[in-house]
Amino acid sequence: MGSVEDRQMTRCPWAVGEIYERYHDEEWGVPCHDERHLFEMLNLEGAQAGLSWITILKRREGYRAVFDNFDPTRCANYSDEELEEKLKDERIIRNRLKVFGVRKNAQAYLRLCEEFGSLDTYLWGFVDGKPIQNRLETMSDIPANSPLSDRIRKDLKKRGFTFVGSTIVYAYMQAIGMVNDHLVGCQRWGEVGS
Repeated sequence: MGSVEDRQMTRCPWAVGEIYERYHDEEWGVPCHDERHLFEMLNLEGAQAGLSWITILKRREGYRAVFDNFDPTRCANYSDEELEEKLKDERIIRNRLKVFGVRKNAQAYLRLCEEFGSLDTYLWGFVDGKPIQNRLETMSDIPANSPLSDRIRKDLKKRGFTFVGSTIVYAYMQAIGMVNDHLVGCQRWGEVGS
Protein backbone atom coordinates (compact mmCIF):
# COMPACT_ATOMS: atom_id res chain seq x y z
CA MET A 1 0.00 0.00 0.00
CA GLY A 2 1.40 3.39 -1.03
CA SER A 3 1.82 6.42 1.16
CA VAL A 4 -0.91 9.03 1.54
CA GLU A 5 1.04 11.18 -0.91
CA ASP A 6 1.01 8.34 -3.49
CA ARG A 7 -2.74 7.83 -3.17
CA GLN A 8 -3.39 11.56 -3.59
CA MET A 9 -1.17 11.95 -6.66
CA THR A 10 -3.03 12.81 -9.85
CA ARG A 11 -1.87 10.34 -12.51
CA CYS A 12 -2.58 9.55 -16.12
CA PRO A 13 -5.67 7.30 -16.23
CA TRP A 14 -3.72 4.28 -17.52
CA ALA A 15 -1.54 4.14 -14.38
CA VAL A 16 -3.72 1.81 -12.33
CA GLY A 17 -2.25 -0.78 -10.00
CA GLU A 18 1.05 -0.88 -8.15
CA ILE A 19 3.27 -1.93 -11.09
CA TYR A 20 1.85 0.68 -13.48
CA GLU A 21 1.85 3.38 -10.78
CA ARG A 22 5.52 2.81 -9.99
CA TYR A 23 6.45 2.76 -13.69
CA HIS A 24 4.39 5.92 -14.34
CA ASP A 25 5.70 7.80 -11.30
CA GLU A 26 9.38 6.89 -11.53
CA GLU A 27 10.25 6.13 -15.13
CA TRP A 28 7.75 6.82 -17.92
CA GLY A 29 8.50 10.08 -19.66
CA VAL A 30 11.70 10.78 -17.72
CA PRO A 31 14.51 11.72 -20.13
CA CYS A 32 16.94 8.81 -20.15
CA HIS A 33 20.56 8.94 -21.24
CA ASP A 34 21.71 5.66 -19.68
CA GLU A 35 23.01 3.48 -22.49
CA ARG A 36 22.14 0.10 -20.96
CA HIS A 37 18.65 1.25 -20.08
CA LEU A 38 18.08 2.63 -23.59
CA PHE A 39 19.06 -0.72 -25.08
CA GLU A 40 16.92 -2.63 -22.57
CA MET A 41 13.85 -0.53 -23.26
CA LEU A 42 14.24 -0.85 -27.03
CA ASN A 43 14.12 -4.63 -26.64
CA LEU A 44 11.32 -4.64 -24.06
CA GLU A 45 9.16 -2.41 -26.26
CA GLY A 46 9.74 -4.87 -29.11
CA ALA A 47 8.86 -7.80 -26.84
CA GLN A 48 5.59 -6.03 -26.06
CA ALA A 49 4.43 -6.09 -29.70
CA GLY A 50 0.95 -7.62 -29.75
CA LEU A 51 0.78 -7.80 -25.95
CA SER A 52 -0.07 -5.46 -23.10
CA TRP A 53 2.76 -3.50 -21.49
CA ILE A 54 1.89 -4.91 -18.06
CA THR A 55 2.74 -8.38 -19.41
CA ILE A 56 6.29 -7.18 -20.06
CA LEU A 57 6.65 -5.15 -16.87
CA LYS A 58 5.75 -8.21 -14.82
CA ARG A 59 8.53 -10.15 -16.58
CA ARG A 60 11.10 -7.38 -16.60
CA GLU A 61 13.39 -8.92 -13.99
CA GLY A 62 13.17 -12.22 -15.83
CA TYR A 63 14.21 -10.53 -19.07
CA ARG A 64 17.16 -8.91 -17.30
CA ALA A 65 18.27 -12.26 -15.90
CA VAL A 66 17.82 -14.18 -19.15
CA PHE A 67 19.52 -11.53 -21.33
CA ASP A 68 22.50 -10.75 -19.07
CA ASN A 69 21.07 -7.41 -17.92
CA PHE A 70 20.86 -6.40 -21.59
CA ASP A 71 24.61 -6.11 -22.00
CA PRO A 72 24.77 -5.42 -25.76
CA THR A 73 28.14 -7.12 -26.30
CA ARG A 74 27.01 -10.32 -24.58
CA CYS A 75 23.66 -10.26 -26.37
CA ALA A 76 25.34 -9.75 -29.75
CA ASN A 77 27.45 -12.86 -29.24
CA TYR A 78 24.75 -15.34 -28.25
CA SER A 79 24.93 -18.54 -30.27
CA ASP A 80 21.85 -20.10 -31.82
CA GLU A 81 22.09 -22.80 -29.16
CA GLU A 82 22.07 -20.24 -26.34
CA LEU A 83 19.04 -18.52 -27.85
CA GLU A 84 17.26 -21.87 -28.17
CA GLU A 85 17.85 -22.41 -24.45
CA LYS A 86 16.45 -18.96 -23.66
CA LEU A 87 13.29 -19.90 -25.56
CA LYS A 88 12.61 -22.49 -22.86
CA ASP A 89 12.72 -19.94 -20.03
CA GLU A 90 9.27 -19.15 -18.66
CA ARG A 91 10.40 -15.81 -17.23
CA ILE A 92 10.16 -14.24 -20.70
CA ILE A 93 7.76 -14.25 -23.64
CA ARG A 94 8.92 -17.30 -25.56
CA ASN A 95 8.49 -15.98 -29.06
CA ARG A 96 11.27 -17.18 -31.36
CA LEU A 97 11.46 -14.01 -33.49
CA LYS A 98 11.53 -11.76 -30.44
CA VAL A 99 14.16 -13.82 -28.60
CA PHE A 100 16.42 -14.04 -31.65
CA GLY A 101 15.65 -10.36 -32.25
CA VAL A 102 17.57 -9.40 -29.09
CA ARG A 103 20.78 -10.69 -30.71
CA LYS A 104 19.96 -8.95 -33.99
CA ASN A 105 19.28 -5.68 -32.15
CA ALA A 106 22.49 -5.99 -30.15
CA GLN A 107 24.52 -6.47 -33.32
CA ALA A 108 22.78 -3.47 -34.93
CA TYR A 109 23.35 -1.48 -31.72
CA LEU A 110 27.11 -2.14 -31.79
CA ARG A 111 27.31 -1.03 -35.43
CA LEU A 112 25.28 2.10 -34.63
CA CYS A 113 27.64 2.92 -31.73
CA GLU A 114 30.63 2.67 -34.06
CA GLU A 115 29.05 5.41 -36.17
CA PHE A 116 27.45 7.65 -33.52
CA GLY A 117 29.37 6.80 -30.36
CA SER A 118 26.22 5.77 -28.49
CA LEU A 119 22.53 5.02 -28.86
CA ASP A 120 21.94 8.06 -26.65
CA THR A 121 23.66 10.41 -29.11
CA TYR A 122 21.82 8.85 -32.03
CA LEU A 123 18.33 8.98 -30.50
CA TRP A 124 18.50 12.39 -28.85
CA GLY A 125 19.88 13.86 -32.08
CA PHE A 126 16.40 13.46 -33.56
CA VAL A 127 15.03 15.99 -31.02
CA ASP A 128 18.10 18.25 -30.67
CA GLY A 129 18.70 16.85 -27.17
CA LYS A 130 15.41 18.18 -25.77
CA PRO A 131 12.21 16.22 -25.08
CA ILE A 132 9.09 17.07 -27.04
CA GLN A 133 6.61 18.57 -24.54
CA ASN A 134 3.10 17.69 -25.63
CA ARG A 135 0.02 19.25 -24.04
CA LEU A 136 -2.48 16.41 -24.15
CA GLU A 137 -5.80 16.69 -22.31
CA THR A 138 -7.29 13.19 -22.60
CA MET A 139 -6.17 9.63 -23.29
CA SER A 140 -7.70 9.84 -26.77
CA ASP A 141 -5.30 12.72 -27.51
CA ILE A 142 -2.25 10.45 -27.10
CA PRO A 143 -1.07 9.37 -30.55
CA ALA A 144 -0.03 5.81 -31.37
CA ASN A 145 2.78 7.11 -33.57
CA SER A 146 4.05 10.28 -35.19
CA PRO A 147 5.95 11.44 -38.26
CA LEU A 148 9.10 11.42 -36.08
CA SER A 149 8.55 7.86 -34.84
CA ASP A 150 8.07 6.81 -38.45
CA ARG A 151 11.32 8.52 -39.45
CA ILE A 152 13.21 6.83 -36.61
CA ARG A 153 11.58 3.49 -37.46
CA LYS A 154 12.77 3.67 -41.06
CA ASP A 155 16.29 4.53 -39.99
CA LEU A 156 16.49 1.82 -37.31
CA LYS A 157 15.14 -0.77 -39.76
CA LYS A 158 17.73 0.29 -42.34
CA ARG A 159 20.41 -0.21 -39.69
CA GLY A 160 19.29 -3.78 -39.03
CA PHE A 161 17.08 -3.42 -35.95
CA THR A 162 13.97 -5.55 -35.61
CA PHE A 163 10.61 -5.08 -33.85
CA VAL A 164 10.88 -1.33 -34.39
CA GLY A 165 7.57 -0.42 -36.04
CA SER A 166 6.38 3.17 -35.80
CA THR A 167 4.01 2.43 -32.89
CA ILE A 168 6.74 0.55 -30.98
CA VAL A 169 9.18 3.40 -31.60
CA TYR A 170 6.64 5.96 -30.38
CA ALA A 171 6.04 3.95 -27.19
CA TYR A 172 9.81 3.77 -26.80
CA MET A 173 10.09 7.56 -27.20
CA GLN A 174 7.47 7.97 -24.45
CA ALA A 175 9.20 5.46 -22.18
CA ILE A 176 12.64 7.08 -22.42
CA GLY A 177 11.34 10.63 -22.20
CA MET A 178 12.00 11.80 -25.76
CA VAL A 179 8.35 12.85 -25.68
CA ASN A 180 6.35 13.88 -22.61
CA ASP A 181 2.89 12.41 -23.11
CA HIS A 182 1.74 12.67 -19.52
CA LEU A 183 -1.63 14.39 -19.64
CA VAL A 184 -1.55 18.03 -18.55
CA GLY A 185 -3.78 17.16 -15.59
CA CYS A 186 -1.23 14.62 -14.36
CA GLN A 187 1.20 15.72 -11.67
CA ARG A 188 4.09 14.13 -13.59
CA TRP A 189 3.49 16.27 -16.70
CA GLY A 190 4.95 19.36 -15.03
CA GLU A 191 7.57 17.44 -13.07
CA VAL A 192 8.92 15.68 -16.15
CA GLY A 193 8.58 18.76 -18.32
CA SER A 194 10.49 21.13 -16.09
